[in-house]
Amino acid sequence: MKSKRIHVPKASKKTAKVNEKLIKEPIWYEKFLSLLEGAKDTFFDNPELEFELLLSNGLPLEFDNDNIFLKTTKTKLEEQTFCIVDIETNGGSVSKGYQIIELGAVKYKNGKIIDKFESLVHTTEVNEYIQEVTNISPDMLVDAPVIESVLKEFKLFLGDDIFIAHDIKFDYKFISDSFEKYDLGKLENRKLCTIDLARRTIEAEKYGLSSLKNILSIDVDNHHRAYYDALATTYIFEKSLSILKNNDKIKTSEDLISFSKKAKQLTIKKEVVKD
Repeated sequence: MKSKRIHVPKASKKTAKVNEKLIKEPIWYEKFLSLLEGAKDTFFDNPELEFELLLSNGLPLEFDNDNIFLKTTKTKLEEQTFCIVDIETNGGSVSKGYQIIELGAVKYKNGKIIDKFESLVHTTEVNEYIQEVTNISPDMLVDAPVIESVLKEFKLFLGDDIFIAHDIKFDYKFISDSFEKYDLGKLENRKLCTIDLARRTIEAEKYGLSSLKNILSIDVDNHHRAYYDALATTYIFEKSLSILKNNDKIKTSEDLISFSKKAKQLTIKKEVVKD
């Protein structure tokens, strides 16, 4: 680019705030670099390198002449690839030394499952409670690939697809923290929580995975096993999409993400019993 760089003073904004601007409209490339230069949480001092890092970490950026835009703002739902993910772990936090013990994912596009990812992960530490819940015992993990290897494969599998999970906060953060621990970057993918989406499309008293499986008659066994929970989540996501099929306001992937966060939640009307 030959254009002169726009100077933006150092600010306290984070890169997430910079990326939020892209949801609203494309940004001139030179301005985007300057905004990155002014963010306080960048990995590189060089904004061009930071831009490349965002791409490698799954942020779906693309050029339109001299402008940068988020692909999800223009990609129609039927053209978008969604990656539905679930993990089993031996504890609640990477920072406390816990890790993923199983990772499963389903790629879904235009009404079809197009690919899958499934792997146990080597460790010798699985407490009795986790074993009871997941039916994953230490002897099952003895010959499994090590965590760094599984994370590298999954990062390639995920690409810049939209990351979907049932309770997105846990899965997304745990995987992102795991990436960072092994110097694999972090997650920058656009994300969507099927609990949020289900609350706006499916009437239910509870929105846990088991409850929705029962309500929707989803016949997927092996609850609390990563791939099978990812598969069940895929069917929940598919049901929500079918309900929204004729919604004229949801045409792009970013429209769907916004709807899942901001649309009015459904409420079950309880019958009033008269004495």
